[in-house]
This record gives sequence, structure tokens and C-alpha cells, in this order.
Amino acid sequence: MEQKFIELIANVPSSVARSRNGGKAMVKELCGVSDFMRRLRVQVRFGRLSRSPLRLLRLELRGKFAECEWVARAPDQWDAGLPQHIGERNASLQALEDSLAVRDLLFCALPNLSSALFRVYRQTIHARLELIVIGTVDREEASVQSESLVMRAKLSGLRFSMADGHLEAMQFAPAESELATKL
Repeated sequence: MEQKFIELIANVPSSVARSRNGGKAMVKELCGVSDFMRRLRVQVRFGRLSRSPLRLLRLELRGKFAECEWVARAPDQWDAGLPQHIGERNASLQALEDSLAVRDLLFCALPNLSSALFRVYRQTIHARLELIVIGTVDREEASVQSESLVMRAKLSGLRFSMADGHLEAMQFAPAESELATKL
């Protein structure tokens, strides 16, 4: 956790750090990050379809833009007695619900933020991470209304591929694959 805050402080532009109000702006931003982390722990502690926790990997702020990466929840233990495709479908739907919830929490906690790049990974049986959702979400698109969870996620700017209700691993760029192998 401390490393994430150190990363955040290191990425504050020097002009902000030198300005008279830079200290206040940085403290306000740190309070927003703290609020986001607290809300993430409390409000998204349990999902509707999986009680496994989300694992935040990285949150980086750059002015009005953020990058946020996390590992999606594993299928719920109670789904173990069901056919495998049902557990996978529930975990996939939970990943999309969590993506929309994280978007709402991020924009609520950090009011100066205008957009964010999300990367959502799934941990495989072999402890590797697969990219399953990626996309840039904007504050203006935060109120997309649709009955379909998949449609709301797509209209919000998230990209993913589903087959039979299951999120498929995405092919990604070398810069993203470096992160996946480091984790």
C-alpha cells in the first residue's frame, strides 16, 4: 500500500509540487485516493455473484487521467458444486459489475478525474494473469442506462470478448504483457 502512495507522490508534476497551492492540491488528491481505497474495501468487499475479494494491482494518477488495474474475483466457492460453465459465467458477470462499480467509486472519490484506463485480469489455475477487460472510461459516460450489464459495460468504454457468457482472455500489446508477466 505504501508503495502505491509513494508512486502517486512521485508522479505529481513538479509544477504542482512547486506552486503555492501545490501542497494543498497534492493533499486533496491523496485524500481522494485514500477515500477510493476505503470505499473499494467497504462497498465492493463482496460481489453479488462472488464473495472473493478484488485485488487492486495499481492505481496511477496523472492529472485528470488515471490508470487502474486489478485482479477480478475468482468464482465463488459455493459455485463449485455447479457445472463449471455456470461458475465461470457468474465470475465473468461479476467482473463486469465490479468494473462499473470501480468506475463509479473512482469518479466519486476523485472529482477532478475526467477519464481512466482500466485493465482487469483473471488469475488462472497456474497463477498467471490473463487480461479479460480493458478500456478507457469517461466521467461523462458514467451514467449509461441499459437493462443489459454487458451493454452498459460496452457503452461505458470497456472492451472485452464473451463467449457463452464467459469472458475470454484478450490478446494485448507488449507493454501490457510485461505487466502480466511481472505479476
